[in-house]
Order: sequence, then C-alpha cells, then structure tokens
Amino acid sequence: MSDAIEAVSQRLDNFFASRLRNATEAGPEAVHFVRASASAVQGGKRLRARFCLTGWRAVAEAGGRVARPGDAVIAAAAALEIFHAAALVHDDLIDNSDTRRGKPAAHRALEAHHRDQRWAGDAAAFGRSAAILSGDLLVAWSDDLLEEGLTTASSDEAATARAEYARMRRDVTVGQFLDIAEESAFLVAGDDRHAERALRVASLKSARYSVEQPLRIGAALAGASTGQLSTLSAFGHPVGMAFQLRDDVLGVFGDEARTGKPSGDDLREGKRTVLVAYAREVLAPGARAVVDELIGDPELDAEQIGALQRTIVDSGALDRVEDLIAAYARDADRALSGAPLGNVAVGELRDLARAATSRTA
Repeated sequence: MSDAIEAVSQRLDNFFASRLRNATEAGPEAVHFVRASASAVQGGKRLRARFCLTGWRAVAEAGGRVARPGDAVIAAAAALEIFHAAALVHDDLIDNSDTRRGKPAAHRALEAHHRDQRWAGDAAAFGRSAAILSGDLLVAWSDDLLEEGLTTASSDEAATARAEYARMRRDVTVGQFLDIAEESAFLVAGDDRHAERALRVASLKSARYSVEQPLRIGAALAGASTGQLSTLSAFGHPVGMAFQLRDDVLGVFGDEARTGKPSGDDLREGKRTVLVAYAREVLAPGARAVVDELIGDPELDAEQIGALQRTIVDSGALDRVEDLIAAYARDADRALSGAPLGNVAVGELRDLARAATSRTA
C-alpha cells in the first residue's frame, strides 16, 4: 500500500506542477491562487485514496492478478483527494472555521494574502470569495485528473467508475446542504426524529464519499462484478458511518493538538449531530432549551464548551454513539465474511476500518 500511496502523491505533484506552469501566463495573482488551491490537498490521512486502491486490489486479487495498480486507479485515487480538499475548503467557509489541520483555513489564508499585498477593499470578503473559487477549481481539477486516468481503462471500467464518481459528487453536495439546513430545520422537526435526520446527513455528506464510493470506484477499475460492488458497499457504508460518528465525537471532545481544530468547534458551529440529538432526547425541556441556545454560538468560551460536554456525557449520548460506532464496525466486518474478494486485501480493508473508526484525529 505504501508504494501505491507514494504513486498517488507523485501523481498529484506532477498534476499540480503542470497547473502552475499553465498559470504563469495569467500573471502572479493567478500563480498564487493556483498554488494556494493546490496547498489545500497537502496533509491528511489519504483515507479516500487508500480505500480506492484497496477496492481495486480486492477485486484484482480475487481475479488472480497481482500486478501493481495502473494509472487509471492511481489517478482516480489522486482525484478523490483533490475532491476531498474541495469539500474541506467549502466546508470551512460555510462553518466559518479559522483552521484546518493546524493551519489557517483556505479563506483565512487568502484573506491574509490580500492584507499582505495591501490591496484595496475588505480582506475578509476577498478571502471568502476567493475560497469559493478555489473550491470550484479543485472540483474541476478532480474531474480533469480522473478523466486523464480513465483514458487508460477499458470503456466498461471507465463508464462504471465515471458513474460512481458523478453520484459521489451529487451525494456530497446534497449532504452538505442538509447539514447546514439542519442547523435551522431542527426547530420544526420532532425531537424524536433528530437522530434519524443526523444519520441521513452523515450518510450523504460523509459515509458514501469517504469510504463506500472510493471503494466502488477502485473496484470498478479492476472490472468488479455486481456482487463484488455490492459486497464493498455492504462493508463501506457502515465503515463510513462509523468514521463520521467518530468525527462527530472528535468535533466535540477532540484534542486540538491532534485534530488541528479547537476542542468543541462543532458546538460553536451549531452542528446538529447524533451526539446532540441523543443528548436532547433525555433532557428536560428547560435544559434542552439552554442547549439549543448555546449550540451555534461562535463566541462560546471554554467554560460553556465544558458545560455542554458534561451535559452530553451525563445524558448518556456519548456512550450511545460509541455503541453505535461499534455496531457499524461489526456490520462492516460481517460483510467481509466469505466475500468474493482477495484475502490479503480483505485484511487490509479490516485494518483500514479499524483505523477509520478508532482514530484520535
């Protein structure tokens, strides 16, 4: 796997180098914009690339092939990382987050560039506008790189992978909208439906595009059968759900030194996660009203964050979410039993699932 991930990194480096060369004719501002957009892809766990490559390997091994992954799947894995970066740029803008992976979020970095250059106008407004365009550019690059790779795949493999990729783009966009809508729509939804609605967001915004669809894209480029794709979905979706629930826990209780974002940031951003839904279910009306008033306040101080954290723990919500993560992990593991996939790759899938669901960052 390490060699394949290195190949993905090299593919990204080569792709961005070509984009920088093309940008020089548009002037220094364009060069900075392209460089800033490319920098959004730096760092991270390369989770989506790893699942894509392992999906390819699982099908290739089952078919008796042990060759190294070709350019089609390497390019697809790299394209997924660019698409993920696009989603993060837009997500940080929507959430008004200041940091990402311990560094300034894209809109904050672009804002700082405006200020450093002593340009006219509102630096913050410039940063927001530029970040929208940066995310759009990353989506376009993601498509460009995918299509470059698909020229080396068979027509059937390319068509299946392209359809999976298109579905992923649609799903995550709808999921992102539902995520921001829920911050307001919770008010008119029954309290007993909040958890169900939060899980719907988790599925569309994260679980499918983080795990399930990368697996299916990689598998498609190895010529997967319908049964193999179904098995990978049965494994990938619950892993993706557990991954997002772990992210929700870290968004409330995570260590900033590990996550790169302030502890309790999801509370300041008003995220209506399953954690919040479970806590609200057992709170008295007065306590529930206090929680609703605090969540979403960007000025929450450490004491208020601590009070909300204690409420979530004391309500039993954290334990319930941990139990749900464990249940999803068991469902995923069962899906691999007797699966028509390569044995070595199945072991890698199990390792990836553990890493995705038990992480601290």
